[in-house]
Amino acid sequence: MRYLSVILSLICMLFTAVSAHAEKRVAFVVGNGAYKNVAQLPNPPIDAKAMAGVLRNVGFDVVEGTNLTRDKMTEKLLDFGKKAQGADVAVFFYAGHGIAISGSNYLLPIDADIKSEMDVKLGAAINIDLTLDQTMSDAKVKLVFLDACRDNPFAAKIKSNASTRSVSVQTGLAEMKSGEGTLIAFATGPGQTALDGQEGTNSPFTRALIAHITTPGVEIQQAMTEVRAQVNEETNKGQLPWGHTNLIGSVYLNPAPAPAPNAAAPAATGSIAPGAVASSSPGTDVELEFWRSVKESNKREELDAYLSSYPNGQFKSLALARIAAIENGPSTTTRNISSGVDPATFTEESNQVTEDQIGLDKGQRRDVQRRLTGLGFDTKVSGKFDEDTRTVIKRWQAARGYPTTGYFNKLQHKALLSEIVAATTTSSSDDTDDHPARRHSGGGGRRSSGGGGGGGGGGGGGGNPGAFMGGLVGGMMGGMLRH
Repeated sequence: MRYLSVILSLICMLFTAVSAHAEKRVAFVVGNGAYKNVAQLPNPPIDAKAMAGVLRNVGFDVVEGTNLTRDKMTEKLLDFGKKAQGADVAVFFYAGHGIAISGSNYLLPIDADIKSEMDVKLGAAINIDLTLDQTMSDAKVKLVFLDACRDNPFAAKIKSNASTRSVSVQTGLAEMKSGEGTLIAFATGPGQTALDGQEGTNSPFTRALIAHITTPGVEIQQAMTEVRAQVNEETNKGQLPWGHTNLIGSVYLNPAPAPAPNAAAPAATGSIAPGAVASSSPGTDVELEFWRSVKESNKREELDAYLSSYPNGQFKSLALARIAAIENGPSTTTRNISSGVDPATFTEESNQVTEDQIGLDKGQRRDVQRRLTGLGFDTKVSGKFDEDTRTVIKRWQAARGYPTTGYFNKLQHKALLSEIVAATTTSSSDDTDDHPARRHSGGGGRRSSGGGGGGGGGGGGGGNPGAFMGGLVGGMMGGMLRH
């Protein structure tokens, strides 16, 4: 009887993965940093990539772009506007330079060259109010996140050319009011400037958004309270996000799992719950077996298959962190990883001299390479810190918020040793001259973690989540019959 219930749960899970896409959810995500006529911003493209991934994982059709010219931004906005027609939820996220002139806010394409207010009025910059009205007005719920509250890089030019009348060139962005069904969130308050963050990482505002807006069962306005608290704490009260909300119901980007059939249903509230779908209980044997079979995978498609089947699963945060590590992008959990790390690790420089002072022998260098691979930063385990290893060290440093040099100091080396490595088996990238036998057996050991026949299904899934699921079900059924 227990086996029958497991099979039924799995069938429900498969239907859930399909129904999760029934609601129309679209997003515009752009990060501009490679400006041609003013100082470049290193982090907005990283912010956009991370945000796009988070939104896709909860069912959004994302129109994504980085380092866009005026024409390319217009092209993306037209595409987004078409997709947003009749959408249940539309999200607008922008990171990059933004300016405020005479009370109106504008986004800057990377080819913007503004010498006067007339340049802005004639279209060198993109008017935010007009853009939102033209692209999102038909959506039921509209969420706007602007990580663009930086100093106006063209302020001096605009003021110097305003000879005939006074021009109001503001610091940061001007206050905006939201219409019905809309939430607008700025990285900081009106007229103030926001931090871009350490180069190679997410900005404080984007990092907080990623950490909270898709938390299972958390309503968006509660999530924004957590965002404000995190940014305020991380910046030592130097930056406090600001927003204006005119939502007319509760909005969940990642609703909590539906209650069990025999549980009492809560009283109806009439609130909006985008993406609310029935899902199997997160603690089922099926989910646990599924997670065990993919938790050490280096294939994003296998982790995506888990997230599609269990959008509210108990291992979702771990799956997202694993995906971020695979892509070598900025970690969305840096603060948790580094909670016990010496604060000086985030500021103390590292170079060849500081690394030599550690005195790493070949075995210790191999251990470092294994640990990096176990954390998702794959590198060859050779005991030699060549150019490829230096690049991987830089990615690890950037993901943790340490100075990005490609060399260790004693504090960084200690921090690496303190991290819990997901897999302790030898990487398949070990030097074949040193370990010919272990290279052959390592892959099989990693796949067997799924238990029974499930592990074999994971290995054959490849790029097809459906085939992966089929292998998992087949393995489970085989195990049942053996009993």
